Amino acid sequence: MELRKSQVIETLISAIILLGLLSSSVAAHCAVRYAESIEFPALNCRKHSAVLTDFGGVGDGKTSNTQAFKAAIANLSQLAADGGAQLIVPPGKWLTGSFNLTSHFTLFVHKDAVILGVQDESEWPLLPVLPSYGRGRDAPDGRFSSLIFGTNLTDVVITGNNGTIDGQGAYWWKKFKEDKLNETRPYLIEIMYSNQLQISNLTLINSPSWNVHPIYSSDVIIQHLTILAPVDSPNTDGINPDSCINTRIEDSFVVSGDDCIAVKSGWDQYGIKFNMSTKHLVIRRFTCISPDSATIALGSEMSGGIEDVRAEDITAINTQSGVRIKTAVGRGAYVKDIYVRRMTLNTMKYVFWMTGSYSSHPDPGFDPNAFPVIKGINYRDVVAHNVTYSARLEGIEKDPFTAICISNVNIKLTNKPKELQWNCTNVQGVTNRVTPEPCNLLPVKEIDCPFPDDRLPIEDVMLKTCFVSGKF
Repeated sequence: MELRKSQVIETLISAIILLGLLSSSVAAHCAVRYAESIEFPALNCRKHSAVLTDFGGVGDGKTSNTQAFKAAIANLSQLAADGGAQLIVPPGKWLTGSFNLTSHFTLFVHKDAVILGVQDESEWPLLPVLPSYGRGRDAPDGRFSSLIFGTNLTDVVITGNNGTIDGQGAYWWKKFKEDKLNETRPYLIEIMYSNQLQISNLTLINSPSWNVHPIYSSDVIIQHLTILAPVDSPNTDGINPDSCINTRIEDSFVVSGDDCIAVKSGWDQYGIKFNMSTKHLVIRRFTCISPDSATIALGSEMSGGIEDVRAEDITAINTQSGVRIKTAVGRGAYVKDIYVRRMTLNTMKYVFWMTGSYSSHPDPGFDPNAFPVIKGINYRDVVAHNVTYSARLEGIEKDPFTAICISNVNIKLTNKPKELQWNCTNVQGVTNRVTPEPCNLLPVKEIDCPFPDDRLPIEDVMLKTCFVSGKF
């Protein structure tokens, strides 16, 4: 008998997590350490290096290392002007609460190391609400600091040779589902008001909420991440670039209970006032599994604007939709100049989905006349199998979504497809070489939808070859 799709996904997740935890367990209990030199790519190499155990760290999975992390980073921060420093998290299980990073700094997580989020709320400091959101996502009040946090930083690298960060999110998911949260759940990694940021070569599992959240930042590189959460876990978005400029996301794999990538820029009147867009974003060689959400979501919090997004070589399996645009009256701003090519999709509810009625609001104070502008949306070279609906495209009455272009698309339907394959309202655009036949609002025109020929500055940032050495 064939397993149900959900069982297959859960089995896959369990196997990947088990393999990671077994390797960590073996390393943590091995009595003999061996010398090794590890080569890794980074924005910048560091002159100085230290190990968490130098500051009293205990990797038994039971002892809190919050103070050890804080002491290590405070000490190493003094070396920022002298070539910077890196902190090595060696093999073991390192239980910790939230800690803050510093500039000109590398956090390196060894492949046999697991950073574990502690479940004692007193070790997660409270922060005020984000100014572009006006309230917490889970509750009106403040929010818990992320496990790894930083603000107003320059030149920060969070990396490893596939070390693991485990948020132990079940504690937080339970509180969320039981409506017992007074503050918004912590994320795994959040960096604010910063530039020159790299997050790479890590496995992130069981985040309490979003996994990776760069916000109000620029020159961000996110690559070679494996992000895993149960597909029924609430709001475990994979990567959320938020009011960020010049960002590169590539070569990563996400299994999530929410959007695998969610591009954001603030919520209603608060985002409009803060007025910081997400722009110049490239996403490539990215794979997603998320049965109830999108591979890439643009919005719904997009009130600072989203523009110049380039996504290519995208794979989705058993995912609700490909690239989804989410907005509503009250958001204002725009989603424009979006370019997507070479998507391979298998077992999807929707291939194309846009909605102008995603009407969650932070409070009743939003402007009912703040209409979003959605235009210049380009999709090309898409192959999809086992699809229920080809497209659901719902603009806003008196505010249609315009300049939509879809070309060279071959969609093969499930055995029980919906009769209405293209459900289109309040949209304008063109199509070419698309099957099944699109709706009348997207007439055929002999055109290939554009994809920019120029390169974004972040694409030309080259990483240096750096080293970690010692006895681990």
